[in-house]
Amino acid sequence: MTFPAGLLKVDDFRPATGEGVRIVVVDSGVHASHSHIGSVAGGVGVSPAGTLGDDYLDRLGHGTAVTAAIREKAPRAEVLIARVFDRRLDTTVEALVAAIQWGIAQHADLINLSLGTANAGHAERLQAVVGQAAAAGAWVVAAGEQDGTRWLPGSLTQVVSVALDWTLPREACVVEPRDGNLPIVRASGFPRPIPGVPPERNLKGLSFAVANATGLLALAVERGGRSNKVGP
Repeated sequence: MTFPAGLLKVDDFRPATGEGVRIVVVDSGVHASHSHIGSVAGGVGVSPAGTLGDDYLDRLGHGTAVTAAIREKAPRAEVLIARVFDRRLDTTVEALVAAIQWGIAQHADLINLSLGTANAGHAERLQAVVGQAAAAGAWVVAAGEQDGTRWLPGSLTQVVSVALDWTLPREACVVEPRDGNLPIVRASGFPRPIPGVPPERNLKGLSFAVANATGLLALAVERGGRSNKVGP
């Protein structure tokens, strides 16, 4: 499947809804009963040591908002959850590696990482696991560079690297191919709106640019079939 360069909009892919596409959201869990979520196909909680458990309830709200942004564009995608954040938005590289490996084992098409670390000491381990994902045919979609900070794994090779672009609507993204690598995708940092909450008071930022990009990629995967080939 070739994902074309340039400006892409949700309407370009309709009537695609993400059906048949499997997405693993690595974040703070989910409130599956939230009206913006509908349901999820299952999930795990990942401890700081990288062990897996059954608890993937969202205690922070971040993962639910990220999943809602994906659902807005791909309402019929199959979504699974890997919770790596519990009561704070921090985790370990062991948890991230285990979550990505779990996503690979679930035969994910897309693994959404609305997160990142600036610790270059983790680059080797993260590069290894995103390479495993690419070999399995899964795209890791992750936060790339912002304001001079190279977030990992989003700034590594074999990752769809997402950049924040406030000029774009939530329903669109811009794909910038990179030779020998997956593309940079620029996307809006606004989440799905919450009735009665002004946008300036809602969660926003690079996390939601990643989620918006994943939602659009899900439509591209449905339209074109499973592949990690992205190009002009």
